[in-house]
Amino acid sequence: MEGKDPKRRLLEAAVDQLARTGVAGRSLRQLAADLGTSHRMLIYHFGSMEGLLVEIVREVEARQRAALADLDGSGTPEEVARAFWRRFTDPALYPNERLFFELYGQALQGRPGTEALLPEVVTAWLGPLTELGKSHGLSERDARISARLGVAVTRGLLLDLLATGDLGAVNAAMDRFVDLYVASLQ
Repeated sequence: MEGKDPKRRLLEAAVDQLARTGVAGRSLRQLAADLGTSHRMLIYHFGSMEGLLVEIVREVEARQRAALADLDGSGTPEEVARAFWRRFTDPALYPNERLFFELYGQALQGRPGTEALLPEVVTAWLGPLTELGKSHGLSERDARISARLGVAVTRGLLLDLLATGDLGAVNAAMDRFVDLYVASLQ
């Protein structure tokens, strides 16, 4: 962590802390104390608790896109899709995923400080997933459609998993989606 700017260090520490503890019922002051800083420093760098949470979601999403990039080319389209899904369904990510859906809902309701999430919540994934589809032989148009559908299915199944805890059922649904995607490549 040496050499990183203070904002970056605080963000990474906050991601790790909230992954361990969750965000429910936590104040900015409590989080600052957990991070060994003051709430004023968090406000200075992130503007508000909501601003910090949006940055945390952005960071976690960026890490997931980096993981996708690492998987690309490491197997068949089916293997890549299943490996990526296994990553999303790692219970260690559940706190971050709950935070994502919480903030997404707040942003849709126009809660101040959260609306910055909306412009990129889908579009940040479309480029990398479209490129992945094209690398699997899809046309630009079909790859873009598949990318949007993939985001929607993945998020829907993650929400289902967080609500029901039924990993077997969501895995079966994702398996069906992957089979349909692979069939579209033929």
